[in-house]
Amino acid sequence: MPELPEVETIKNQLLEKIQRKKIERVEIRLPRMIKNVSAKKFQKKVEGTIIKDIRRRAKLLIIELSNGYSLVIHLKLTGQLIYLEKLEQSRLKTFTHLIYYFNNGSVLLHNDLRQFGYVKLIPTKDLEKLFEKEKFGPEPLGKEFTLERFKEILSKKPRQKVKPLLMDQTFLAGVGNVYAQEACWCAKILPTRVVKNLSEQEINNLYRCLFDILREAIKDKGSSVDTYVDVHGRQGNYVSKLKVYGREGENCLRCGAKIRKITLAGRGTCYCPHCQK
Repeated sequence: MPELPEVETIKNQLLEKIQRKKIERVEIRLPRMIKNVSAKKFQKKVEGTIIKDIRRRAKLLIIELSNGYSLVIHLKLTGQLIYLEKLEQSRLKTFTHLIYYFNNGSVLLHNDLRQFGYVKLIPTKDLEKLFEKEKFGPEPLGKEFTLERFKEILSKKPRQKVKPLLMDQTFLAGVGNVYAQEACWCAKILPTRVVKNLSEQEINNLYRCLFDILREAIKDKGSSVDTYVDVHGRQGNYVSKLKVYGREGENCLRCGAKIRKITLAGRGTCYCPHCQK
C-alpha cells in the first residue's frame, strides 16, 4: 500500500501537472470506485470544475475543486494515478476505472488492479469532520510533530508494541509496514518491544529515524515494493535504500547477522536479531 512518501510524491507531481486545469469530462468505467455518491452526481459535480489545490492527509490524497467540493482518493493496495499529456490507448489497462479529461488535452487515469481503493466526493468544508472521524494522528513531517509531541503520544500507549503502534493511523498518520520496519531497524529497536520499556535515547533515535527516512524516501519518489508507480508511471527509487524490509535471510547491512521475519499484528515484519534490541 502506498504510504506517506508515495502519496506525498503523487501530490507534489499532481500539483505541478494539473493544478489550475479544468476538468472537462470524467469517464467512469467502474462506478463502484466512487463510494459515497452516484456516478451521475459525481460527473455533474466534477465536470467543468477547476482544480484549486492538492493536499495529502495521512495516506489520503485530496484534490480541491473550484465548486466547494473535493475529491478524496485512497489508493489502498494497488491504486495508481497516471498523468498523460494526451490519451494514449496503449496506456489504458483493463483496470483503468476512471479517466479525467482536462481542457488542454491531458488526462489523469485512476487504475486499481484489485479495486480496494476509492474516490469520494466531499464538500470541502466537511473535510476536517472526515479527518476527525478517521481519528488521524499527527503528521510525522508536520511542524507540530516535535520530539516532545512524540514522547507525549508514546506515553499514552505504554503497553503497545512499537512497530504495530507506528502503523496505527490514529497514533501517527501515514506510516505503514515498510517505513515502520525501516524506522525500527534504524533505531536498533526490536519491532516487538513494548513502549514503556524504551529508553529516552531509544525514543530520540526512533523520532530521528522516522523523520530522516520519510524525508529521504520522498526525495527518492517513494518505494515500489509492489505496484506503486508515480504519476509518470515510474517506480520509486528508495527500494535500493531499504535496509530490512523484504530482506529475510539476507545479511544485515549493519552487523552481518541473518535478517529474520515474523508475523506481528498480522503483518510480515523483518528485523535483525543481533543489532535490534
